[in-house]
Amino acid sequence: MTVKEIKILIAKAEGLQLEFKQTFNMETIETLVAFANTDGGKVIVGVSDTGSIIGVSINSESVQHWLNEIKMKTSPSLLPDADIVEIERKHIIVFTLQEYPIKPVSTRGKYFKRVANSNHLLNISEVVNMHLQSFNTSWDYHINNQFKIEDISLEKVQSSIDNINQSGIRITDDPLTFLVKNDLVREGMLTNAAYLLFTNKDTVITTIELGRFQSEIIIKDTARTKSDILLQINQVMDFVKKHINKEVIITGQPQNTQKWQYPLEAIREVILNMIIHRDYRSSSDSIVKIFNNKIEFYNPGRLPDSITVEDLLSNNYKSTPRNKLIADFCKSLGLIEKYGSGIRRIVDYFKAENLPIPEFRNISDGFMVTIFGKEIDDVTKDVGKDVGKDVGKELMGSIAEVFKLIQIKPELTIPEIAVITKYTQRTVERSLSQLKVLNLIKRIGGRKKGKWEIVG
Repeated sequence: MTVKEIKILIAKAEGLQLEFKQTFNMETIETLVAFANTDGGKVIVGVSDTGSIIGVSINSESVQHWLNEIKMKTSPSLLPDADIVEIERKHIIVFTLQEYPIKPVSTRGKYFKRVANSNHLLNISEVVNMHLQSFNTSWDYHINNQFKIEDISLEKVQSSIDNINQSGIRITDDPLTFLVKNDLVREGMLTNAAYLLFTNKDTVITTIELGRFQSEIIIKDTARTKSDILLQINQVMDFVKKHINKEVIITGQPQNTQKWQYPLEAIREVILNMIIHRDYRSSSDSIVKIFNNKIEFYNPGRLPDSITVEDLLSNNYKSTPRNKLIADFCKSLGLIEKYGSGIRRIVDYFKAENLPIPEFRNISDGFMVTIFGKEIDDVTKDVGKDVGKDVGKELMGSIAEVFKLIQIKPELTIPEIAVITKYTQRTVERSLSQLKVLNLIKRIGGRKKGKWEIVG
């Protein structure tokens, strides 16, 4: 490198591919390892953190000795290019290293990658992911000797084939041949993806905990699913729909309008992301918590260090699915459109409903999405909006009055409610019907000896 080129580099601040070192030491080797595991880079020895040229004392064998030390203390062995440049009568050394093709590279049993202008020590999970990604594969692609063909349901496989055929793609293979052709079965053994997609029994690997919370500590309802991940999509969706509000907009027309507390398309997208991109190697479970005005979706598996939440929201990132085989199969089923576009669609759905933008954040060893909606305490809130006929207004008022009455006296019959409220029995029946549609009440027992029960 020329003196001019070196001066231009030194004028820059340290960053993803550049670091200054006053002397050659173990930290220099760690930085080279981090560069090898990321995008490559240069280490300039003899320059301070602020860019001042300090220089280093060297003899004819110094640089070769440093190169040998780098080679001996890295695995696989690294051998960077080394340039000796004299600036202002001081010697500086520029080590240049390209990204290593087979990752990760280590030094003294430690693995580093470059994040912004510093070296990040990798944990075990990150080491495994980096190794898999260097072979353009993922954990779910690998064969698992613990699973046998008998552990999956071929009927479920056939059901997936039928769903794909409905999209216009014609598949005539039997289920087992289909699995082989799609890399879900190799060498006669199941991949992790095949087991998760088609397991014929409940498994702790896929556990999702579901809860409806009255407050942060008071739980009103709980459920748990341990089934195959395709079935879980609808199971989680059904639990959420059971515990969120649905408004009935009474217009006086034969068909009333229904509006959910949250956009269902967005919720489904969140659930799909949670299930498809979960880190199934983690001992943690996925968790869904439903509150009065928000829902939290927690998933084991943080965002990669190379992607920030800001990148997600701006769609400024390259999507690298954690479970590449599962994601590809779900794309074939039409469950997802393309990699990396789900977050943008979620945000757009909430904007369209004039609701707050969901919150996305890394938390603990995982990732959480929190969505926010209107808290509807009064059943009449927004019900009857844009009502054009008096009958609609009457029904709107009767819903609230009937609801308040049966909260106090749940054993009342329809005729008794009509007498107390002075509404006709027909109006009372319609009001009770709307309360059932809103999932606010249900009937326990018969007409005469039963009672009304408040739901949620």
